[in-house]
Amino acid sequence: MDILAQLAAEFSLRQEQVDHAVALLDDGKTVPFIARYRKEQTGSLDDQTLHALSDRLNYLRKLEERKQEICDAITALGKLTPELESAISAAKTLVEAEDLYRPYKQKRRTKATIAKERGLEPLALCIMQQDHRTDPQKEAVAYIDAEKEVPDIEAALSGASDILAEIISDDADVRKRLRNVLTLRGSLTVKAVDPDTDSVYRNYYEYAELIEKAAKHRILAINRGEKEGFLKVALTMPDGLGEQIVTKAYVKNDSPAGQIVESAALDAYKKSLLPAVQREVRAALTEDASEQAITVFASNLRQLLLQPPIKGMITLGLDPGFRTGCKVAVVDPTGKVLATDVVHITANSKQAVEGGKIRLKRLIQQHHVRAIAIGNGTASRESEQIVAEILREMPECEAAYMVVSEAGASVYSASKLAAEEFPDYDVALRSAVSIARRLQDPLAELVKIEPKAIGVGEYQHDMPPARLNESLTGVVEDCVNAVGVDLNTASGSLLSYISGIHSGIAHNIVAYREENGAFTSRKALMKVPKLGAKAYELCAGFLRVRNGKNPLDNTGVHPESYAAAEALLKECGCSLSDIGGDLHALNDAVEKKGIPALAAELGIGEPTLRDIVKELQKPGRDPRDELPKPLMRSGDIMTAEDLKPGMELVGTVRNIIDFGAFVDIGVHEDGLVHVSQLANKFVKHPLDVVKVGQIVRVRVLESDPKRKRISLTMKGVSQADLES
Repeated sequence: MDILAQLAAEFSLRQEQVDHAVALLDDGKTVPFIARYRKEQTGSLDDQTLHALSDRLNYLRKLEERKQEICDAITALGKLTPELESAISAAKTLVEAEDLYRPYKQKRRTKATIAKERGLEPLALCIMQQDHRTDPQKEAVAYIDAEKEVPDIEAALSGASDILAEIISDDADVRKRLRNVLTLRGSLTVKAVDPDTDSVYRNYYEYAELIEKAAKHRILAINRGEKEGFLKVALTMPDGLGEQIVTKAYVKNDSPAGQIVESAALDAYKKSLLPAVQREVRAALTEDASEQAITVFASNLRQLLLQPPIKGMITLGLDPGFRTGCKVAVVDPTGKVLATDVVHITANSKQAVEGGKIRLKRLIQQHHVRAIAIGNGTASRESEQIVAEILREMPECEAAYMVVSEAGASVYSASKLAAEEFPDYDVALRSAVSIARRLQDPLAELVKIEPKAIGVGEYQHDMPPARLNESLTGVVEDCVNAVGVDLNTASGSLLSYISGIHSGIAHNIVAYREENGAFTSRKALMKVPKLGAKAYELCAGFLRVRNGKNPLDNTGVHPESYAAAEALLKECGCSLSDIGGDLHALNDAVEKKGIPALAAELGIGEPTLRDIVKELQKPGRDPRDELPKPLMRSGDIMTAEDLKPGMELVGTVRNIIDFGAFVDIGVHEDGLVHVSQLANKFVKHPLDVVKVGQIVRVRVLESDPKRKRISLTMKGVSQADLES
């Protein structure tokens, strides 16, 4: 199989795009590096396409390796025919290849193998011919042998039937047809283990639908309900259809031999084929649903990590709590801790609340706090109400607040990394610092937490751990490299996600920086232990050196393109010192000569030239700055009881799942915009319309405070004034 040609067809790409991308991946180049600095070779493939291409490439290569192993194993048995070899070569999945290998695979001792040991295989093959002239009873007489434990005709025919059943069970074509029929026409049926026991799975206590139409999120919900002991799940074939497929494939007539074959076929179907196919289809459903969930999780994570930072603001982080009080941390614009405290603003005592408010006001005034980040955990809304009161009572204060997700904050605050960063703070205060920094720079703070602990998906604990980790880690790497990091301030956690840098090299960079002072150039990276030429090539373009010797070190221009960048500046009568300043001459030159001619003159590709021009105009640019800023609030807040149908509110998308989006509208519970309510047109998936962190206007459909459910709609609600 020509894997590269297949990839080009599957991804609808030009063959040279695939060829170059695969060659670069095989050469050890990372996806972020290829996406950013090898656009000419790949035709500007983005990181998500490259990840998908890499995953599919690995699967197809493993498939080819396995098919070769199967051919070698069958050849060793002396049973590989040209027809079989062709069938194995044409197999499109591992399951199909394994089905073809099944008859030749060494099995545990079965009834069929015992029957073969007793010399009954010729009898089975004779019966399989189903000749009208064949009398199975008479044929069986010749195989009676007490020493071989075949005492009579019945034992001989029973052994022959076992052999026939195994032959039929091992038929790859029959298994494939049964799989297809079960997938396309079978039903998923669910029942309660105990109908009298209440659970969140009650909707599935009496449930059935066609397998083909089963939504992926329902598959995962049903799987979890089964795992937790509430549900019984079965995949059912249309009545009689499975039996018909098997018998039609093997039964030739109604002769005595044909009747034995039919009986063996039905036995094989009931005891082996149907259970095996049910397991395979169930596994495929779960795998597909898991991949969909991982895709949604990855997309949500990408959007969360790329939320615009709140730059240049002194920020107060508030980790809410009841019994132990609310932990407070004030950090400067770089994230350095200025002050910490514990206030009891959610206590039952009015005196304690007033005392806590006074201390918060003092911190806000003393440190000129401009932004307040409130964690969304226990006591979040109660804390929010007090913060809103404080801001109303301080009209001279320009601060505003935002409720931020604290998912994973407890994981970080109890980690070795947090202990090293804040050895003098207890776990709760570390969490408050993390919450403040999440508002300032979500990416820099969230990379310290295991991706799956960030909580922007569903059923993540049911996903294949290795696959989930691989996908989410890839997203974090893409985001970190897309933004770039300051070489002289980035933490080891952040550096470890940079292309070409693993945790060991990241540790060495930080250690070198602490011992020798700030880096003054990218070239100085070559002095870091274990950071060789290959790692330098992969990482240099994503690391920024501010106020260094060479202004290009503070841009996304790769060192390999410095000569071209300098030649471009010279062509326009500019110099390196003009980077980031008035570059009208550069724009004029580009407009006058045109990108194609100028790229040819400089000996670089057109995509690279466009990137260089952007970087020279805005050195150290952060792509997140071009996105709408997070929604900051102040003043009055509402409760679910205040919501009335028809009210229009502005909120922030907190999480996206297959059937809708959860929106924070400033009350205790996030409201759900069902997928059918996201737009005036049909929406295939919520990700096609909204993203995590997006500010949207919604209308209340229904609010049920007792059940903690809020239904929202975006249908007919204008988003025009929120799009900028």
